[in-house]
Amino acid sequence: MDTVMETATTKKVRSVRPVGTRAVLAELDGLPDVLALQAMLNKSPLPGQVDVLAAAETVMVVGESASATRAIGERLLELELTTPEDTDSRLVVIETVYDGEDLADVAELTGLSVDGVIASHTGQIWTVAFAGFAPGFGYMVGENQSLTVPRRASPRTAVPAGSVALGGQYSAVYPRRSPGGWQLIGRTGARMWDLDRAQPALVRPGDRVQYCAVREVVTASSLDSESDAEHHAAAGLRILSPGAQSLIEDLGRRGYGPLGVSAAGALDRASLRRANRLVGNASTSAGIESVGGGLTVEAVGDQVIAVTGAPTTLTVQSPSWVDSDGPDGGEQPGATRSVPMATPFALLDGEVLTLGAPGTGFRNYVALRGGVDAPLVLGSRSADTMSGIGPAPLVPRQILQVGTETVSTAVGSPELQPEFPGQGVTVLDVVAGPRADWFDQAALESLTGQEWVVTPQSNRVGMRLDGTPLERNREGELPSEGTMAGALQIPPAGLPVLFLADHPITGGYPVIGVVRDEHLDLAAQVPIGGRIRFRFVPDSPDFTPIPEK
Repeated sequence: MDTVMETATTKKVRSVRPVGTRAVLAELDGLPDVLALQAMLNKSPLPGQVDVLAAAETVMVVGESASATRAIGERLLELELTTPEDTDSRLVVIETVYDGEDLADVAELTGLSVDGVIASHTGQIWTVAFAGFAPGFGYMVGENQSLTVPRRASPRTAVPAGSVALGGQYSAVYPRRSPGGWQLIGRTGARMWDLDRAQPALVRPGDRVQYCAVREVVTASSLDSESDAEHHAAAGLRILSPGAQSLIEDLGRRGYGPLGVSAAGALDRASLRRANRLVGNASTSAGIESVGGGLTVEAVGDQVIAVTGAPTTLTVQSPSWVDSDGPDGGEQPGATRSVPMATPFALLDGEVLTLGAPGTGFRNYVALRGGVDAPLVLGSRSADTMSGIGPAPLVPRQILQVGTETVSTAVGSPELQPEFPGQGVTVLDVVAGPRADWFDQAALESLTGQEWVVTPQSNRVGMRLDGTPLERNREGELPSEGTMAGALQIPPAGLPVLFLADHPITGGYPVIGVVRDEHLDLAAQVPIGGRIRFRFVPDSPDFTPIPEK
């Protein structure tokens, strides 16, 4: 379990908690200290620092390795917080029509009239404290607490993009249609997130925002590129059937957490690296991630392919041909052959490759020599299913163009496949989470003492597990704080959610444990209906206090 150590002054980090082995959570005394630490770390990054995720009362720092993360945690306890300078602060004006469904409810909750709510919202400057929930969603803090209201008791399943909302002490604008429990007071046509801009987020942490009441919403149009629509790939793979779901993924995008963007990328990173290695690609090249079999692709030009991940049958069918001399004449089916997993093979022009349903495991990875040449979005070709960033899911007749990301003139030798989850129980190692103290020993033993079943509601955002619910040992809700892939969040119902690559970067439920990074690839291969058992391992850093000088 983690040891939480206190420092002696409020102008230092109050305590540091490990978040797995690759991140630490610095606890502070309030939002001013959060903003101060965030500004310091952005201006002068600590050695090995990869990402900084500020939240209501915490700052999560992600490290490049376990040893770097441990050193970051120790250094955070030494830092003396200084007031951030406002030299980079921008003022952004957001025109708003105040006709939200919850405007009257907010008036009643605050004791103001409807006009009073509007006057209070437009009459103060809001500061973007941190980002989270979705790209472009900025948590804004006002100059006073006059509009502090609770979230809705029952969240909406869909909040329209551009909705201006209040939740707790914060105001925000929903950048895209999504579920949400905030109080809706208006709407705006401002594009909060636009990848065609040099800075996609309209507002970023530290920016100041002035809401301005208007009668009509003016929506900024986005220019579609005709060249993209008219572009035809000269060579690559034609999708005949995407199966249950097939996505373009590489190793993900890093460093965009402050904008609300998760890493995304292949869930089973080792399998993607193996497939790329076999065809002579860079390990970071994009390939196809497919779920549950059924993917069928046709070669456009001669290609070199490798398929890794869950063991399955790979069938190649040659193009049909016309036999004018045969007894019946007409079109004859092409020859069919099987090809092995984890082995490079030629897929000649017109040949069709079909992936069968995995016998064990869940996900397959198809590498194309040269990589898939999808557009780069924030430095990655990965699809992020939660935010909508990156390529859309693959569809029939779509052509994936071959890229040029080879690093070797030769393909690799066939490799042995690791074992993948089957009908038995998959054991995942976890370290104590930053909020393990929200649970008593009985709950911790229940987490590791039972088998959890992966439910059909699971996806790339997170695996939802079913079993005997866990009970907290304290009341109340946790202010949103940074989180990461591998985190085991426990919602009020007590059933764990294991965050995967497309998870939101902040969360408001306590994290009881964090799956070790090297076991996330294994977790990605557990199918729907599969069983998981968690095993605590004592790998959480033990932060010791820094002596006063």
